[in-house]
Amino acid sequence: MEVSVIGTSQAKLGASDLASREVGLCNLKTFKVLSDRVSFGQNNRWKKAGISFTLKALRTEPVREEQKRSGPGTKSKTVDGVRLFVGLPLDAVSYDCNSINHARAIAAGLKALKLLGVEGVELPIWWGIVEKETMGEYDWSGYLAIAEMVQKVGLKLHVSLCFHGSKRPNIPLPKWVSQIGESQPNIFFTDKSGQHYKECLSLAVDNLPVLDGKTPIQVYQSFCESFKSSFSPFMGSTITSISMGLGPDGELRYPSHHQLPSKTEGAGEFQCYDQNMLSFLKQHAEASGNPLWGLGGPHDAPTYHQSPYSSGFFKDGASWESTYGDFFLSWYSNQLIAHGDCLLSLASSTFGDSGLTIYGRIPLMHSWYGTRSHPSELTAGFYNTANKDGYEPVAQMFAKNSCKMILPGMDLSDAKQPKENHSSPQLLLAQIMAACRKHEVKVSGQNSSESGVSGGFAQIKKNLAGDNVLDLFTYHRMGASFFSPEHFPLFTEFVRSLKQPELHSDDLPTEEEEGAESTVLSHESSVSMQAA
Repeated sequence: MEVSVIGTSQAKLGASDLASREVGLCNLKTFKVLSDRVSFGQNNRWKKAGISFTLKALRTEPVREEQKRSGPGTKSKTVDGVRLFVGLPLDAVSYDCNSINHARAIAAGLKALKLLGVEGVELPIWWGIVEKETMGEYDWSGYLAIAEMVQKVGLKLHVSLCFHGSKRPNIPLPKWVSQIGESQPNIFFTDKSGQHYKECLSLAVDNLPVLDGKTPIQVYQSFCESFKSSFSPFMGSTITSISMGLGPDGELRYPSHHQLPSKTEGAGEFQCYDQNMLSFLKQHAEASGNPLWGLGGPHDAPTYHQSPYSSGFFKDGASWESTYGDFFLSWYSNQLIAHGDCLLSLASSTFGDSGLTIYGRIPLMHSWYGTRSHPSELTAGFYNTANKDGYEPVAQMFAKNSCKMILPGMDLSDAKQPKENHSSPQLLLAQIMAACRKHEVKVSGQNSSESGVSGGFAQIKKNLAGDNVLDLFTYHRMGASFFSPEHFPLFTEFVRSLKQPELHSDDLPTEEEEGAESTVLSHESSVSMQAA
């Protein structure tokens, strides 16, 4: 299979410094197309499949030397101040050897994004890769190499610190952590049936010395300090922001949905059954004068695969609205918020003098939002119902730590959701935005579907252009499907449709040059995929 990005620019390349720079794999000074091939995807599997990626810039015209003038080059795209980033592949650095996966494809992709006017890229940095073998021994080499690539192209870099594992691609927790977990499984979240979620640590052990005498918070802090020291040449210049991993998939939530199949009516399960969570629940119940409430989670809550209304807890007027329900849901949610507060406070204290903006991500649990009990949000740790706003205290916690919030789901619309689970991503997004606006918390948006959803780009533009608190949008994510013929032309048009920041009249292109820099990958940019 061959993946080729064909960029055709019929406009003359003018204004700042485009006369003699290399664009993609085409040298504009000599106008000679340089053909090359690079692989995109997981090295071995994609290599065997014969997948390659080729970037070519064709039919560019020479630029008169007298047209060159000072001023910015390719300008980043904004909609009323919203900056645009693109996520790099989750496996940009190999788990096996800590080197860059598909390095030449990433290099070509970075140049293409720069030419489109994208401001920067997002890089996931995995705990399980950097601190893989031994606590306190860090190998940043693969990620430093990517930072150098991004710096060389002239893009900005947003770093996501990932203290969780992933199944796709397969990036587990550090080996030494997993080994501890084999003998101490209660360091992991546990559901009612005793199943352990082994892709992140339970928030109940944040301040317990379960990692060879150290607490997870201490281990995370050492990791962040090593990152800060190792990447100091890039801080505040190339690296402008970081997001702090807060839980499963990096989000502030319980792994309540990890056993759900792709198509289900379920709303997840409460994750409060590891030994340490039960101990905290018991203490809280005894302090409240109701020791029997501390024996476990709700007995009448459904399982992963059951409809939330197949048993009593989530039904209207049932347990969730009782005094016990309020006791449990308040405790469960407060544990999550305290965990988020601890990690964002750590990030703020560590990076506060680095000139970086700090973010944390929360999920968009929009299934069953149209019901009174909002069961998907409750099991995930957000005490948000028809009677209570569960996002006000979350926004307050972000404001307290001077952090910005990342929200996924900007590409989702109510009209495209299945009716049977009363889903409403738009209404939930509006509620969270309102809480952030009230507490002056800025928001970074993301799309949820990496393969694209029908009408997704239109919905993203609607959210970016609305009266909201967005300051950054990150599109997920670079890879083979990103450059597919079905997707990349749509993304190109989406980028071009965004407004540009105001420029001084001296920096504006002439009418003949108009649009050249912002459309270097032109109206006819496309991606062709051919079977090898």
